[in-house]
Amino acid sequence: MPHVSVPLYRLYLLRAMYLLVVVGLGLMVWPGILHPNPNRELMDGVVACMLAAFSLLCLIGLRYPLQMLPALMWELLWKVIWLSTVVYPHWAAGTLDEATTTNAYYCALVILIPIVMPWRYVWDHYVRKAGDRWKVAVQG
Repeated sequence: MPHVSVPLYRLYLLRAMYLLVVVGLGLMVWPGILHPNPNRELMDGVVACMLAAFSLLCLIGLRYPLQMLPALMWELLWKVIWLSTVVYPHWAAGTLDEATTTNAYYCALVILIPIVMPWRYVWDHYVRKAGDRWKVAVQG
């Protein structure tokens, strides 16, 4: 399989995406992590901790943008799934509430990920490339 080179401008676009996530979640999520509300609902706490962990992975992505692509792929996938299975049915039925609309607005920023994603690299490294072995290699 040929080596796929990712242009420098694409690496900078990825770094900009990681930085956007780090800054955005740094402003929105980390204050609640650093100064937690003891009355926080269970799932609000779970989501906040998952987003905080994601922001830390994106911090690593600033240095290693290609190695951290699975983090961006996870972000893209969960948001597309949520927007299509939760938001869209409510929107189509005219039952979209304010909280869901606000979350949908923030999740709609996911449109930036497919724009910056080096799709040929993703294809070659996650689809075409042979996976890691499942068994101990036989010597001899």
